[in-house]
Amino acid sequence: MSTIPPSEDLARPFHADVKQVADIRSDLDANHIAISSIGLDEPLVTRRELLSYYLYSNGGNGVGLGYTQTLFQGLATAAGYDPVVGPGSSCLATTASGQCVVPWGSGTKSVSSVVLTADGISFAIMTAILTTIGSAADYGTFGRWLLFAITVVCWAAQYACMTLTTPNRWVLAMILSIISFVSYSITLVFYAALFPRLARNTPRVRQLREKYENGEISPEVYDQEESLEKNRITDIFTVHSNVGFVTTLLLNLALLLPMANNPKVDNYVIVVVNTYWVVLGIWWFIFQESRPGPDLPKGEHYLTIGWKQIWAALKTYKHLPYTFVYLSSYFLLADGLNTTGTLVGICQNNKFSFSFLQNTYLGLSQAITSTISTLAFWYIQKYWKISTKKMFVVTNVVTILIPLWGMIGIWTEKFGFHNVWEFWAYNVMFGLFQAPYYAYSLTMMAELSPPGFENMFFGLFGLFNRASSMVGPNVIQVIIDKTGNNWQGFPFLFAMCTVASVVIWFGVDVTKGRSDAVRWAAEQRRHIY
Repeated sequence: MSTIPPSEDLARPFHADVKQVADIRSDLDANHIAISSIGLDEPLVTRRELLSYYLYSNGGNGVGLGYTQTLFQGLATAAGYDPVVGPGSSCLATTASGQCVVPWGSGTKSVSSVVLTADGISFAIMTAILTTIGSAADYGTFGRWLLFAITVVCWAAQYACMTLTTPNRWVLAMILSIISFVSYSITLVFYAALFPRLARNTPRVRQLREKYENGEISPEVYDQEESLEKNRITDIFTVHSNVGFVTTLLLNLALLLPMANNPKVDNYVIVVVNTYWVVLGIWWFIFQESRPGPDLPKGEHYLTIGWKQIWAALKTYKHLPYTFVYLSSYFLLADGLNTTGTLVGICQNNKFSFSFLQNTYLGLSQAITSTISTLAFWYIQKYWKISTKKMFVVTNVVTILIPLWGMIGIWTEKFGFHNVWEFWAYNVMFGLFQAPYYAYSLTMMAELSPPGFENMFFGLFGLFNRASSMVGPNVIQVIIDKTGNNWQGFPFLFAMCTVASVVIWFGVDVTKGRSDAVRWAAEQRRHIY
Protein backbone atom coordinates (compact mmCIF):
# COMPACT_ATOMS: atom_id res chain seq x y z
CA MET A 1 0.00 0.00 0.00
CA SER A 2 1.30 3.43 -0.89
CA THR A 3 2.67 5.55 1.91
CA ILE A 4 2.57 8.76 -0.18
CA PRO A 5 -0.07 11.31 0.82
CA PRO A 6 -2.95 11.55 -1.69
CA SER A 7 -1.86 14.96 -2.97
CA GLU A 8 1.54 13.57 -3.91
CA ASP A 9 -0.03 10.59 -5.68
CA LEU A 10 -1.43 13.09 -8.16
CA ALA A 11 2.11 13.90 -9.25
CA ARG A 12 2.51 10.46 -10.85
CA PRO A 13 1.71 10.54 -14.57
CA PHE A 14 2.28 6.79 -15.13
CA HIS A 15 0.28 3.62 -14.62
CA ALA A 16 1.64 0.35 -13.29
CA ASP A 17 3.71 -0.75 -16.26
CA VAL A 18 6.94 -2.59 -15.56
CA LYS A 19 8.53 -1.05 -18.65
CA GLN A 20 8.05 2.39 -17.17
CA VAL A 21 9.80 1.73 -13.88
CA ALA A 22 13.20 3.40 -13.73
CA ASP A 23 16.20 1.16 -13.50
CA ILE A 24 18.40 2.52 -10.74
CA ARG A 25 21.88 1.07 -11.27
CA SER A 26 23.32 2.49 -8.09
CA ASP A 27 23.00 2.64 -4.36
CA LEU A 28 20.91 5.39 -2.80
CA ASP A 29 24.11 7.32 -2.26
CA ALA A 30 23.53 10.73 -3.90
CA ASN A 31 27.10 10.70 -5.19
CA HIS A 32 26.35 7.79 -7.52
CA ILE A 33 24.80 8.11 -10.97
CA ALA A 34 21.16 7.06 -11.38
CA ILE A 35 20.07 5.98 -14.86
CA SER A 36 16.43 5.99 -15.98
CA SER A 37 14.94 3.51 -18.43
CA ILE A 38 11.73 5.47 -18.86
CA GLY A 39 10.67 5.56 -22.50
CA LEU A 40 12.28 2.28 -23.63
CA ASP A 41 8.87 1.12 -24.88
CA GLU A 42 8.26 4.30 -26.86
CA PRO A 43 8.66 4.63 -30.66
CA LEU A 44 12.15 5.29 -31.96
CA VAL A 45 12.61 8.84 -33.22
CA THR A 46 12.68 8.90 -37.02
CA ARG A 47 14.65 11.36 -39.13
CA ARG A 48 11.39 12.68 -40.58
CA GLU A 49 9.96 13.28 -37.12
CA LEU A 50 13.09 15.00 -35.84
CA LEU A 51 13.29 17.19 -38.96
CA SER A 52 9.65 18.25 -38.52
CA TYR A 53 10.47 19.14 -34.90
CA TYR A 54 13.32 21.35 -36.07
CA LEU A 55 11.16 22.93 -38.80
CA TYR A 56 8.59 23.98 -36.19
CA SER A 57 11.38 25.86 -34.44
CA ASN A 58 12.55 27.27 -37.76
CA GLY A 59 9.11 28.72 -38.46
CA GLY A 60 8.35 29.79 -34.89
CA ASN A 61 11.43 31.97 -34.63
CA GLY A 62 9.74 34.89 -32.85
CA VAL A 63 10.26 37.52 -35.55
CA GLY A 64 6.53 38.17 -35.90
CA LEU A 65 6.19 38.69 -32.18
CA GLY A 66 8.79 41.46 -32.23
CA TYR A 67 7.10 43.17 -35.16
CA THR A 68 3.70 42.96 -33.43
CA GLN A 69 5.03 44.76 -30.36
CA THR A 70 6.75 47.38 -32.54
CA LEU A 71 3.47 47.98 -34.39
CA PHE A 72 1.60 48.27 -31.08
CA GLN A 73 4.10 50.76 -29.64
CA GLY A 74 4.16 52.73 -32.87
CA LEU A 75 0.36 53.06 -33.06
CA ALA A 76 0.15 54.05 -29.38
CA THR A 77 2.81 56.71 -29.90
CA ALA A 78 1.02 58.06 -32.97
CA ALA A 79 -2.24 58.21 -30.99
CA GLY A 80 -0.64 59.89 -27.94
CA TYR A 81 0.45 63.43 -27.18
CA ASP A 82 3.41 65.22 -25.63
CA PRO A 83 2.53 65.98 -21.96
CA VAL A 84 4.94 68.90 -21.93
CA VAL A 85 3.06 70.63 -24.77
CA GLY A 86 -0.41 69.33 -23.92
CA PRO A 87 -3.35 67.52 -25.56
CA GLY A 88 -3.51 67.84 -29.33
CA SER A 89 0.27 67.83 -29.74
CA SER A 90 2.17 65.09 -31.53
CA CYS A 91 4.73 62.80 -29.95
CA LEU A 92 6.35 62.48 -33.39
CA ALA A 93 6.92 66.21 -33.93
CA THR A 94 10.53 67.30 -34.34
CA THR A 95 10.08 69.64 -31.36
CA ALA A 96 8.59 66.94 -29.10
CA SER A 97 10.09 66.54 -25.61
CA GLY A 98 10.59 62.81 -25.95
CA GLN A 99 7.75 61.99 -23.54
CA CYS A 100 4.47 60.54 -24.82
CA VAL A 101 1.22 59.69 -23.03
CA VAL A 102 -2.09 58.11 -24.03
CA PRO A 103 -5.46 58.15 -22.25
CA TRP A 104 -5.54 55.49 -19.54
CA GLY A 105 -8.51 55.08 -17.23
CA SER A 106 -9.39 58.46 -15.79
CA GLY A 107 -5.94 59.89 -16.57
CA THR A 108 -2.97 59.26 -18.80
CA LYS A 109 -0.06 56.83 -18.96
CA SER A 110 3.24 56.98 -20.79
CA VAL A 111 3.50 54.74 -23.85
CA SER A 112 6.54 52.99 -22.35
CA SER A 113 4.51 52.16 -19.24
CA VAL A 114 1.60 50.94 -21.37
CA VAL A 115 3.95 48.55 -23.20
CA LEU A 116 5.32 47.26 -19.89
CA THR A 117 1.78 46.97 -18.49
CA ALA A 118 0.83 44.86 -21.52
CA ASP A 119 3.81 42.63 -20.72
CA GLY A 120 2.65 42.32 -17.11
CA ILE A 121 -0.87 41.37 -18.23
CA SER A 122 0.59 38.81 -20.64
CA PHE A 123 2.63 37.18 -17.89
CA ALA A 124 -0.40 37.09 -15.55
CA ILE A 125 -2.45 35.29 -18.21
CA MET A 126 0.42 32.86 -18.83
CA THR A 127 0.58 32.14 -15.11
CA ALA A 128 -3.10 31.22 -15.05
CA ILE A 129 -2.85 29.01 -18.14
CA LEU A 130 0.37 27.20 -17.23
CA THR A 131 -0.70 26.51 -13.67
CA THR A 132 -4.14 25.30 -14.75
CA ILE A 133 -3.37 23.02 -17.70
CA GLY A 134 0.43 22.79 -17.85
CA SER A 135 0.82 19.57 -15.89
CA ALA A 136 -2.26 18.06 -17.53
CA ALA A 137 -0.20 17.78 -20.72
CA ASP A 138 1.51 14.71 -19.21
CA TYR A 139 -1.73 12.72 -19.59
CA GLY A 140 -2.91 10.94 -22.71
CA THR A 141 -2.61 12.97 -25.90
CA PHE A 142 -3.73 16.20 -24.25
CA GLY A 143 -0.28 17.78 -24.55
CA ARG A 144 -0.11 17.06 -28.27
CA TRP A 145 -3.46 18.69 -29.00
CA LEU A 146 -2.82 21.52 -26.56
CA LEU A 147 0.31 22.56 -28.47
CA PHE A 148 -1.64 22.41 -31.72
CA ALA A 149 -4.53 24.52 -30.36
CA ILE A 150 -2.28 27.20 -28.84
CA THR A 151 -0.24 27.35 -32.05
CA VAL A 152 -3.40 27.94 -34.10
CA VAL A 153 -4.46 30.73 -31.72
CA CYS A 154 -1.08 32.41 -32.22
CA TRP A 155 -1.34 32.08 -36.00
CA ALA A 156 -4.85 33.60 -35.95
CA ALA A 157 -3.77 36.56 -33.78
CA GLN A 158 -0.86 37.30 -36.10
CA TYR A 159 -3.08 37.28 -39.19
CA ALA A 160 -5.53 39.58 -37.38
CA CYS A 161 -2.78 42.22 -37.27
CA MET A 162 -3.82 43.11 -40.82
CA THR A 163 -6.59 45.18 -39.18
CA LEU A 164 -4.09 47.42 -37.34
CA THR A 165 -3.86 50.25 -39.86
CA THR A 166 -4.72 53.45 -37.93
CA PRO A 167 -3.51 54.99 -34.61
CA ASN A 168 -6.99 54.87 -33.05
CA ARG A 169 -6.72 51.05 -33.07
CA TRP A 170 -3.81 51.01 -30.62
CA VAL A 171 -5.98 49.34 -27.95
CA LEU A 172 -6.79 46.52 -30.39
CA ALA A 173 -3.08 46.36 -31.17
CA MET A 174 -2.40 45.94 -27.47
CA ILE A 175 -4.94 43.10 -27.23
CA LEU A 176 -3.54 41.28 -30.28
CA SER A 177 0.00 41.81 -28.97
CA ILE A 178 -0.98 40.21 -25.64
CA ILE A 179 -2.72 37.26 -27.34
CA SER A 180 0.26 36.74 -29.65
CA PHE A 181 2.79 37.00 -26.83
CA VAL A 182 0.88 34.66 -24.50
CA SER A 183 0.14 31.99 -27.11
CA TYR A 184 3.65 32.09 -28.60
CA SER A 185 5.30 31.84 -25.18
CA ILE A 186 3.11 28.87 -24.24
CA THR A 187 4.00 27.09 -27.48
CA LEU A 188 7.66 27.46 -26.49
CA VAL A 189 6.98 25.75 -23.14
CA PHE A 190 5.20 22.69 -24.53
CA TYR A 191 7.47 22.46 -27.56
CA ALA A 192 10.54 22.48 -25.28
CA ALA A 193 8.99 19.84 -23.01
CA LEU A 194 9.09 17.39 -25.92
CA PHE A 195 12.84 17.30 -26.49
CA PRO A 196 13.96 15.27 -23.40
CA ARG A 197 11.67 12.46 -24.55
CA LEU A 198 12.94 12.76 -28.11
CA ALA A 199 16.54 12.68 -26.85
CA ARG A 200 15.87 9.46 -24.92
CA ASN A 201 14.53 7.79 -28.05
CA THR A 202 17.09 8.70 -30.69
CA PRO A 203 18.94 5.76 -32.29
CA ARG A 204 22.22 6.93 -30.75
CA VAL A 205 20.90 7.00 -27.19
CA ARG A 206 19.18 3.63 -27.67
CA GLN A 207 22.52 2.15 -28.77
CA LEU A 208 24.27 3.69 -25.79
CA ARG A 209 21.57 2.29 -23.54
CA GLU A 210 22.18 -1.20 -24.89
CA LYS A 211 25.91 -0.82 -24.25
CA TYR A 212 25.15 0.31 -20.72
CA GLU A 213 22.79 -2.63 -20.14
CA ASN A 214 25.50 -5.00 -21.42
CA GLY A 215 28.10 -3.47 -19.13
CA GLU A 216 30.17 -2.09 -21.99
CA ILE A 217 30.09 1.50 -20.70
CA SER A 218 29.84 2.95 -17.21
CA PRO A 219 26.86 4.93 -15.86
CA GLU A 220 29.05 8.05 -15.90
CA VAL A 221 29.81 7.67 -19.62
CA TYR A 222 26.17 6.98 -20.47
CA ASP A 223 25.05 9.94 -18.39
CA GLN A 224 27.51 12.28 -20.11
CA GLU A 225 26.60 11.05 -23.59
CA GLU A 226 22.86 11.38 -22.98
CA SER A 227 23.45 14.92 -21.72
CA LEU A 228 25.39 15.73 -24.89
CA GLU A 229 22.53 14.32 -26.98
CA LYS A 230 20.11 16.67 -25.23
CA ASN A 231 22.46 19.56 -25.93
CA ARG A 232 22.77 18.45 -29.55
CA ILE A 233 19.00 18.58 -30.05
CA THR A 234 18.57 21.93 -28.28
CA ASP A 235 21.47 23.42 -30.21
CA ILE A 236 20.13 22.19 -33.55
CA PHE A 237 16.63 23.50 -32.97
CA THR A 238 18.16 26.78 -31.76
CA VAL A 239 20.18 26.94 -34.98
CA HIS A 240 17.02 26.19 -36.97
CA SER A 241 15.24 28.99 -35.12
CA ASN A 242 18.02 31.38 -36.06
CA VAL A 243 18.11 30.19 -39.66
CA GLY A 244 14.39 30.85 -39.76
CA PHE A 245 15.07 34.23 -38.19
CA VAL A 246 17.48 35.13 -41.00
CA THR A 247 15.21 33.73 -43.72
CA THR A 248 12.12 35.62 -42.58
CA LEU A 249 14.07 38.85 -42.19
CA LEU A 250 15.36 38.51 -45.75
CA LEU A 251 11.82 37.83 -46.96
CA ASN A 252 10.73 40.95 -45.09
CA LEU A 253 13.35 43.05 -46.85
CA ALA A 254 11.83 41.91 -50.14
CA LEU A 255 8.68 43.72 -48.99
CA LEU A 256 10.06 46.60 -46.94
CA LEU A 257 12.46 47.96 -49.56
CA PRO A 258 10.20 48.15 -52.65
CA MET A 259 7.07 49.00 -50.63
CA ALA A 260 8.62 51.51 -48.24
CA ASN A 261 5.92 54.10 -48.95
CA ASN A 262 2.98 51.71 -48.64
CA PRO A 263 1.15 52.46 -45.35
CA LYS A 264 0.26 48.78 -44.89
CA VAL A 265 3.71 47.33 -45.53
CA ASP A 266 4.28 46.62 -41.81
CA ASN A 267 1.05 44.61 -41.70
CA TYR A 268 2.07 42.67 -44.82
CA VAL A 269 5.39 41.84 -43.18
CA ILE A 270 3.66 40.25 -40.18
CA VAL A 271 1.47 38.18 -42.52
CA VAL A 272 4.52 36.93 -44.45
CA VAL A 273 6.36 35.99 -41.24
CA ASN A 274 3.30 34.17 -39.91
CA THR A 275 2.72 32.30 -43.17
CA TYR A 276 6.33 31.10 -43.09
CA TRP A 277 5.67 29.58 -39.65
CA VAL A 278 2.41 27.95 -40.79
CA VAL A 279 4.08 26.33 -43.81
CA LEU A 280 6.99 24.92 -41.78
CA GLY A 281 5.28 24.31 -38.44
CA ILE A 282 2.35 22.21 -39.59
CA TRP A 283 4.56 19.19 -40.38
CA TRP A 284 5.30 18.49 -36.71
CA PHE A 285 1.63 17.80 -36.08
CA ILE A 286 1.57 15.44 -39.06
CA PHE A 287 4.76 13.44 -38.48
CA GLN A 288 4.95 13.40 -34.68
CA GLU A 289 5.03 9.82 -33.40
CA SER A 290 2.44 8.91 -30.79
CA ARG A 291 3.95 8.79 -27.30
CA PRO A 292 0.87 9.28 -25.11
CA GLY A 293 1.01 9.53 -21.37
CA PRO A 294 -1.32 7.58 -19.06
CA ASP A 295 -5.03 8.16 -18.81
CA LEU A 296 -6.20 10.93 -16.53
CA PRO A 297 -6.69 9.50 -13.00
CA LYS A 298 -10.26 8.59 -12.20
CA GLY A 299 -12.17 11.44 -10.61
CA GLU A 300 -9.73 14.10 -11.87
CA HIS A 301 -10.27 16.85 -14.46
CA TYR A 302 -7.88 18.50 -16.88
CA LEU A 303 -8.72 21.94 -15.44
CA THR A 304 -7.98 21.01 -11.81
CA ILE A 305 -5.26 18.39 -11.86
CA GLY A 306 -2.65 20.95 -12.87
CA TRP A 307 -2.99 22.88 -9.63
CA LYS A 308 -2.87 19.67 -7.61
CA GLN A 309 0.22 18.45 -9.42
CA ILE A 310 2.02 21.74 -8.99
CA TRP A 311 1.26 21.69 -5.28
CA ALA A 312 2.46 18.10 -5.08
CA ALA A 313 5.60 18.98 -7.03
CA LEU A 314 6.35 21.99 -4.83
CA LYS A 315 6.07 19.76 -1.76
CA THR A 316 8.92 17.63 -3.12
CA TYR A 317 11.49 20.42 -2.90
CA LYS A 318 13.32 18.57 -0.11
CA HIS A 319 13.80 15.59 -2.42
CA LEU A 320 14.75 17.73 -5.42
CA PRO A 321 16.70 20.58 -3.82
CA TYR A 322 18.86 21.47 -6.85
CA THR A 323 15.87 21.40 -9.21
CA PHE A 324 14.01 23.94 -7.11
CA VAL A 325 17.07 26.10 -6.42
CA TYR A 326 17.49 26.33 -10.20
CA LEU A 327 13.79 27.09 -10.73
CA SER A 328 13.67 29.77 -8.04
CA SER A 329 16.88 31.39 -9.27
CA TYR A 330 15.71 31.20 -12.85
CA PHE A 331 12.58 33.04 -11.73
CA LEU A 332 14.73 36.13 -11.09
CA LEU A 333 17.09 35.54 -14.01
CA ALA A 334 14.29 35.16 -16.57
CA ASP A 335 12.43 38.14 -15.13
CA GLY A 336 15.55 40.28 -15.32
CA LEU A 337 16.51 39.21 -18.84
CA ASN A 338 12.99 39.35 -20.31
CA THR A 339 12.30 42.79 -18.86
CA THR A 340 15.76 44.02 -19.91
CA GLY A 341 14.96 42.95 -23.46
CA THR A 342 11.64 44.78 -23.35
CA LEU A 343 13.25 47.95 -21.96
CA VAL A 344 16.09 47.92 -24.49
CA GLY A 345 13.49 47.30 -27.20
CA ILE A 346 11.54 50.37 -26.08
CA CYS A 347 14.71 52.48 -26.26
CA GLN A 348 15.58 50.96 -29.64
CA ASN A 349 12.13 51.64 -31.10
CA ASN A 350 12.28 55.23 -29.91
CA LYS A 351 15.76 55.67 -31.38
CA PHE A 352 14.78 54.27 -34.78
CA SER A 353 11.26 55.79 -34.84
CA PHE A 354 9.56 52.36 -34.88
CA SER A 355 11.08 51.52 -38.27
CA PHE A 356 10.41 47.93 -39.34
CA LEU A 357 13.26 48.28 -41.84
CA GLN A 358 15.84 49.31 -39.23
CA ASN A 359 14.59 46.61 -36.85
CA THR A 360 14.96 44.10 -39.67
CA TYR A 361 18.60 45.07 -40.21
CA LEU A 362 19.26 44.85 -36.48
CA GLY A 363 17.45 41.53 -36.32
CA LEU A 364 19.62 40.16 -39.11
CA SER A 365 22.77 41.03 -37.18
CA GLN A 366 21.38 39.21 -34.16
CA ALA A 367 20.16 36.19 -36.13
CA ILE A 368 23.42 35.66 -38.01
CA THR A 369 25.57 35.93 -34.90
CA SER A 370 23.12 33.67 -33.02
CA THR A 371 23.50 30.93 -35.60
CA ILE A 372 27.29 31.17 -35.57
CA SER A 373 27.54 31.28 -31.77
CA THR A 374 25.19 28.34 -31.19
CA LEU A 375 27.24 26.14 -33.53
CA ALA A 376 30.49 27.41 -32.00
CA PHE A 377 29.32 26.78 -28.44
CA TRP A 378 28.19 23.25 -29.39
CA TYR A 379 31.53 22.49 -31.07
CA ILE A 380 33.49 23.77 -28.08
CA GLN A 381 31.34 21.81 -25.64
CA LYS A 382 31.51 18.59 -27.66
CA TYR A 383 35.26 18.83 -28.33
CA TRP A 384 36.29 19.52 -24.74
CA LYS A 385 33.37 17.64 -23.09
CA ILE A 386 32.43 20.73 -21.09
CA SER A 387 29.41 20.44 -18.82
CA THR A 388 26.14 22.19 -19.58
CA LYS A 389 26.38 24.29 -16.43
CA LYS A 390 29.81 25.70 -17.28
CA MET A 391 28.59 26.71 -20.73
CA PHE A 392 25.52 28.30 -19.14
CA VAL A 393 27.67 30.28 -16.71
CA VAL A 394 29.56 31.89 -19.61
CA THR A 395 26.29 33.16 -21.11
CA ASN A 396 25.14 34.46 -17.70
CA VAL A 397 28.02 36.92 -17.58
CA VAL A 398 26.67 38.77 -20.63
CA THR A 399 23.15 38.58 -19.18
CA ILE A 400 24.45 40.68 -16.28
CA LEU A 401 26.46 43.08 -18.44
CA ILE A 402 23.47 44.18 -20.58
CA PRO A 403 21.52 45.99 -17.80
CA LEU A 404 24.83 47.17 -16.34
CA TRP A 405 25.55 48.92 -19.64
CA GLY A 406 22.06 50.43 -19.61
CA MET A 407 22.72 51.85 -16.13
CA ILE A 408 25.50 54.01 -17.56
CA GLY A 409 22.87 55.81 -19.60
CA ILE A 410 21.42 57.34 -16.42
CA TRP A 411 24.45 59.58 -15.96
CA THR A 412 25.64 60.21 -19.52
CA GLU A 413 24.31 60.16 -23.08
CA LYS A 414 27.66 59.12 -24.50
CA PHE A 415 27.03 55.50 -23.53
CA GLY A 416 24.19 53.38 -22.19
CA PHE A 417 21.83 52.77 -25.14
CA HIS A 418 21.67 56.36 -26.37
CA ASN A 419 23.52 55.87 -29.66
CA VAL A 420 22.82 53.97 -32.87
CA TRP A 421 26.07 51.99 -32.66
CA GLU A 422 25.13 50.70 -29.19
CA PHE A 423 21.98 49.03 -30.49
CA TRP A 424 24.03 47.35 -33.21
CA ALA A 425 26.50 46.19 -30.56
CA TYR A 426 23.65 45.02 -28.31
CA ASN A 427 22.08 42.88 -31.05
CA VAL A 428 25.43 41.36 -31.97
CA MET A 429 26.32 40.57 -28.33
CA PHE A 430 22.83 39.26 -27.68
CA GLY A 431 23.20 36.95 -30.65
CA LEU A 432 26.65 35.76 -29.62
CA PHE A 433 25.77 34.88 -26.04
CA GLN A 434 22.03 34.91 -25.40
CA ALA A 435 21.07 32.41 -28.13
CA PRO A 436 23.27 29.76 -26.42
CA TYR A 437 21.82 30.99 -23.09
CA TYR A 438 18.34 29.89 -24.12
CA ALA A 439 19.60 26.53 -25.38
CA TYR A 440 21.57 25.78 -22.21
CA SER A 441 18.83 26.96 -19.87
CA LEU A 442 16.51 24.39 -21.48
CA THR A 443 19.11 21.64 -21.21
CA MET A 444 19.72 22.54 -17.56
CA MET A 445 15.99 22.10 -16.93
CA ALA A 446 15.94 18.82 -18.84
CA GLU A 447 18.87 17.54 -16.75
CA LEU A 448 17.09 18.42 -13.51
CA SER A 449 13.58 17.20 -14.49
CA PRO A 450 12.41 13.77 -13.27
CA PRO A 451 12.08 11.44 -16.31
CA GLY A 452 8.44 11.03 -17.31
CA PHE A 453 7.39 14.24 -15.58
CA GLU A 454 8.68 16.65 -18.23
CA ASN A 455 5.44 18.52 -18.85
CA MET A 456 4.93 19.10 -15.14
CA PHE A 457 8.42 20.49 -14.57
CA PHE A 458 8.70 22.27 -17.91
CA GLY A 459 5.33 23.79 -17.06
CA LEU A 460 6.90 25.10 -13.85
CA PHE A 461 9.94 26.17 -15.85
CA GLY A 462 7.77 28.01 -18.35
CA LEU A 463 5.83 29.58 -15.50
CA PHE A 464 9.05 30.75 -13.83
CA ASN A 465 10.55 31.79 -17.17
CA ARG A 466 7.70 33.82 -18.66
CA ALA A 467 5.18 34.43 -15.90
CA SER A 468 7.90 35.46 -13.47
CA SER A 469 8.07 38.68 -15.43
CA MET A 470 4.90 39.95 -13.82
CA VAL A 471 7.35 41.47 -11.31
CA GLY A 472 9.89 43.20 -13.55
CA PRO A 473 7.59 45.05 -15.97
CA ASN A 474 5.33 46.28 -13.17
CA VAL A 475 8.23 47.56 -11.06
CA ILE A 476 9.93 49.18 -14.05
CA GLN A 477 6.77 50.89 -15.30
CA VAL A 478 6.27 52.42 -11.82
CA ILE A 479 9.88 53.67 -11.88
CA ILE A 480 9.42 55.15 -15.36
CA ASP A 481 6.12 56.78 -14.41
CA LYS A 482 7.74 58.47 -11.41
CA THR A 483 11.00 59.51 -13.07
CA GLY A 484 10.00 59.94 -16.71
CA ASN A 485 13.30 58.24 -17.57
CA ASN A 486 13.45 54.79 -19.18
CA TRP A 487 17.06 54.27 -18.05
CA GLN A 488 16.17 54.39 -14.35
CA GLY A 489 14.84 50.85 -14.67
CA PHE A 490 18.21 49.27 -15.46
CA PRO A 491 19.67 49.24 -11.88
CA PHE A 492 16.80 47.08 -10.63
CA LEU A 493 17.25 44.67 -13.54
CA PHE A 494 21.02 44.50 -13.01
CA ALA A 495 20.48 43.51 -9.37
CA MET A 496 17.98 40.78 -10.33
CA CYS A 497 20.23 39.23 -12.96
CA THR A 498 23.31 39.34 -10.71
CA VAL A 499 21.69 37.72 -7.68
CA ALA A 500 20.09 34.97 -9.77
CA SER A 501 23.30 34.17 -11.65
CA VAL A 502 25.40 33.93 -8.48
CA VAL A 503 22.93 31.48 -6.91
CA ILE A 504 22.94 29.28 -10.02
CA TRP A 505 26.74 29.37 -10.26
CA PHE A 506 27.35 28.30 -6.66
CA GLY A 507 24.08 26.70 -5.55
CA VAL A 508 23.18 24.19 -8.28
CA ASP A 509 24.93 20.83 -8.60
CA VAL A 510 23.59 19.39 -11.86
CA THR A 511 25.08 15.90 -11.40
CA LYS A 512 23.54 15.39 -7.97
CA GLY A 513 20.34 17.11 -9.07
CA ARG A 514 19.97 14.76 -12.03
CA SER A 515 20.43 11.69 -9.84
CA ASP A 516 17.91 13.07 -7.34
CA ALA A 517 15.42 13.57 -10.18
CA VAL A 518 15.81 10.02 -11.52
CA ARG A 519 15.43 8.53 -8.04
CA TRP A 520 12.42 10.68 -7.25
CA ALA A 521 10.68 9.65 -10.49
CA ALA A 522 11.46 5.99 -9.88
CA GLU A 523 10.17 6.21 -6.32
CA GLN A 524 6.87 7.69 -7.46
CA ARG A 525 6.32 4.84 -9.93
CA ARG A 526 7.56 2.19 -7.51
CA HIS A 527 4.84 3.14 -5.04
CA ILE A 528 2.25 1.97 -7.56
CA TYR A 529 3.06 -1.69 -6.89
